[in-house]
Amino acid sequence: MSAVCCGVQRRRVLGALAAGLALGLAPSAQAAALLLPPSRSLANELAQAQAVREPLVVMVSLAGCPFCKVVREHYLGPMHQREGLPVVQVDMRSSAATTDFAGRPATHDQLVRAWGIGIAPTVLFFGRGATEVAERLAGGYLPDFYGAYLDERLLAARRRG
Repeated sequence: MSAVCCGVQRRRVLGALAAGLALGLAPSAQAAALLLPPSRSLANELAQAQAVREPLVVMVSLAGCPFCKVVREHYLGPMHQREGLPVVQVDMRSSAATTDFAGRPATHDQLVRAWGIGIAPTVLFFGRGATEVAERLAGGYLPDFYGAYLDERLLAARRRG
């Protein structure tokens, strides 16, 4: 299965971004600086999240995906920086090293394949026992509603912990 960036919403997002740039609404320097830490050890990252009674949020991203950039800079990045939400990024097609939840060495791309993800962005929510505790947020939803979908899943993940 090939990786699909942003699903059917890609054209809408690109159109909205182009319209915003045409109106002079360039992304702020602060938004551009919002990056998510790459996963280095899912077991450790989950343990740290659970220590503060939060789910581990994992964003699966693809280089060059414009909606991934929007999700990272306008949703997950600010939540990570301002609220301390435990978030890590795993990149499709990346050979970056990490370890899985069992502590076994893996690349980011191997994790993406093991999770059966073929669309970016996909946001996953992990809780006790490294189980997914909320429905995945896959692809590009309408930008006006993305925050609500994210909040809904985060609330569910916190309840199921």
